[in-house]
This record gives sequence, structure tokens and C-alpha cells, in this order.
Amino acid sequence: MMNLKTKIEVVSKSDLDRLHEKSLKVLSETGVVFHNDYALAVFKENGLKVDGKTVFFSKQDVEKALALCPSTFEWQGRNTANTITLGKGYHVQPPAGCVYVEDLDQGRRLGTIRDFVNLQKLYQNSPVVHIAGGLPIDPSDIVSEHRPLHMIYQSIKHTDKPLLGTIAPTDTVETTLDMLELALEGKALGPDRHFIAVSANPLSPLAYGDETLSTMISYARRYQPVLITPCALAGITGPMSLLGTAILQNVEILAGIVLMQLISPGVPVVYAPVGSVGNMKTGGYIGSPPEQFLINTTNLQLALDLYQLPTRSMCGMTESKTLDCQAGYETMQNLMLGMMSGAHIIHECVGILDSIMTISYEKTMIDQELLQRLLCFTSGIADTSDEAMAVDAIQEIGTNGTFLTHPDTFKHVRSRFQPSVSNWDTYEAWKKAGATDVGVTANAKWKEALNTCPESLIPEELDKELKGFLEKATSRKINKAS
Repeated sequence: MMNLKTKIEVVSKSDLDRLHEKSLKVLSETGVVFHNDYALAVFKENGLKVDGKTVFFSKQDVEKALALCPSTFEWQGRNTANTITLGKGYHVQPPAGCVYVEDLDQGRRLGTIRDFVNLQKLYQNSPVVHIAGGLPIDPSDIVSEHRPLHMIYQSIKHTDKPLLGTIAPTDTVETTLDMLELALEGKALGPDRHFIAVSANPLSPLAYGDETLSTMISYARRYQPVLITPCALAGITGPMSLLGTAILQNVEILAGIVLMQLISPGVPVVYAPVGSVGNMKTGGYIGSPPEQFLINTTNLQLALDLYQLPTRSMCGMTESKTLDCQAGYETMQNLMLGMMSGAHIIHECVGILDSIMTISYEKTMIDQELLQRLLCFTSGIADTSDEAMAVDAIQEIGTNGTFLTHPDTFKHVRSRFQPSVSNWDTYEAWKKAGATDVGVTANAKWKEALNTCPESLIPEELDKELKGFLEKATSRKINKAS
């Protein structure tokens, strides 16, 4: 998973076993509510106990489902060079759920479809972002019921990396999947063709909503991965106890896993806890308390050490409203804790401000450097060969020389980390160059990156087909509404 010799662990192996047993107790005795008739029918047909909308799970139900889940799977990009193997290493996913966008030129404003396109281009251009699509910004200038269709079209047009979809009504979800199949030369999504995934949030405590379930079902039927993402807030939608909230999240994920495996045995599922501690002053969400990783690292340990599942964690959040010191230290705290906890996907970590309400163009570039710094560190020291110990060079230079001009230095100098937006010059050189701060540098970087991006990554003929598909789908929705 990582080349470092250790990862952060907050509970012991014996505690993991106890947490699992306590989760099974809640699943079998309290159950989980499913607000979806099809899901309830699936449970009934497979012999699970169902009382109204509450489903009860036995130990055998859970263990059978876990045994069917792949520990790794290929999440494919239309460009095979961008395909990733989930369950190994680190992969970066862009943010999801922001309403506002911000840059130094225009300030904070509602996001538009143009911002959505710009962000997809930046993710495609990025050396550290591996997954695209999704909902990094909610485009306010598109009618809400049409947004998922417009976003999948723009995602297909501007990126060929593995994609994320969005929760939506069944007909909309099915249409987005049909559009992706059209872009894949008409080849169906299926057991060995995982191109798009979706994040599914339970309704903590212990429930799933109808639209979330219908989306999960559509994805599972086509064997597309589902990231089960409980966001319990300790003290509000979860117990004040950190371990109690971890158990609640585990129960919700396990219940969702059982449903997925009953629909399509072997469908990939990602264990994706994103809980936090509620803001007890306001009753709202906060994304940067250190306790959140005491909760989520416990869950990640269950997934990695007990269940052997692919994992994801939110890692780059800050409550800061602007590019300031708070934005830096909260983001780096969360990135480091998430990555050191062993999550396979690092989420909400590129550009986030204001508790995931705002995405910043400048911080998008700054956070990519933070990720590069951490990837440099977490790769550890993989080469422990005699050559890597450089004893020959040490002895050649001896006591009075310099390594600056030694051949060993020239051989390896380009392998060392270099910042993309930070300034490592002397004070005098920095001042002579204009004394700009990191935000100004990042502003120039995102504009430069956009200028290098092609206007489209798909052939003109496919673009016409997708536009026609989009027009028909949105027209049907307008006629249905009228």
C-alpha cells in the first residue's frame, strides 16, 4: 500500500474484532431502514428479515457479502494509460459538493457549467489527480434536473480518466450511463468494465434514502463501483463517542455492501467513511477537527485489516474562507492523517475552502503541491541497495570536498522534490522578481494550465452524437414536467 514501514493505527487488532462484533449486534437487532421498494424486495427474496422498511442482517449475510467483494479492481479510463488499480497505492479524487467557486480575479461566486469544464480540464492536466467527473462544483446556470446529464457530457468531452457520476433519479442515472457507453463505442459496462463510480451517502443514523438507493441499484446492475460514504457527525447524527460513531458508520457501510452483492455478486464496493465531529455550537458540519481521523482511521483499519476492501477518505478540508494560514495548516493536517491512515483514494483534497462550500482555483494548484510533497514522503525509501547507501561517494569526497559536483549528484539530482508553486529563492531574489505571494503564483499557474488544455478530447462525430443524446434526454424531461 505504501513504502513507509508504518501507517497510523488508533485501535488494536483485538479492538477491531470487538468493533466488528458490536456492528453485527446492531445489524441483527436494530437493523437499517431502506426507503426503496426495490431494495426491500431484494432483501426479502434473499431471505433477510424485513419489518416494514427496516432490514435485519445476520452474521452470515454480512460475511457472505464481504467474501464476494473484490479487494482490488481496475477502475478504467477511456485512455488506458489513465486506468488505476484500486486497492493499491494512493489515488486522488477531486472535490464534490461545492456551491461556490473563487479566484483572485473575480472573488467568490456561484459556480457555473464553465467552471465545471475548467475544473475537468485542470484535473485532466494534473499529474496528481487520477479521477475526474463527479460534482466539484454545482453549476447554478443549468436547471437542476438536467445537471447530471450536462456534467457527464462535459466530463466525457474534457477528460479520459476514470469517472465519477452523481446521485440522481433513476431515469437520469440510466441516461448518464447510456451516454458513457456511447462514448465507449457502444460497448456495455459490465463485470470487467468499470469506468464510472458513484458516492452513496447513507442517511445517518441507520438509514438509506430512496434516490441514493435507486442510484446504487443502477450502478450495481451494470457492475459499476459504488463508494459507500457515511458522514455521521459525532454528537448530532452519531454518538458523541468516537468509537460509537465509527461503529455506526461501519454498520451503514456493511448494510450497503450486502445490498450491492445481492444485486450483482462481485460488484466492486469502496469502503469510504467520511464522518466528523459535529459543531456543537451551531449543530452544523466541520471538516477539519483532528478527532475526525480518530473516527475514520478506526473505520479504515476495519476495512484494510479485517475486511480487505478498497478504501477512500476525505482528507483536504478546511473551515478557512480564504487562502490564509488556517487553510494551509488544516489542509496539511487532514492530508497527512488521511494518507498515513492508508486510504486508497484521497478525496476533497484539491481546492477546498469553507467546509466544502467553496472551491478555489488557486488552492487547486496549491493543494496539488501539498499532495506531491506527501507522495514524496509516503513513498518512503524503497531503494536500500549498496549503491543507494553511496559509501563510494562518501569515501571519494572524504573530509574536505563537496558533493555538489560529484557524478553521483548529477546522476540523481532530478529525482529530488521540487515545488510547483512555493518559492524557494532567497529573500533578495524573491523581492527582485516582484515579491508575489503563493496565491498570485497559483493564479498564474491555473491560467497557464487551462491555456494548454485542448478544447475537446473526443472526435467531432462523437461530440455530435452525445449532444444529440443530451438534447433528446433533456427535451423528454421538459415535456414530462409540462
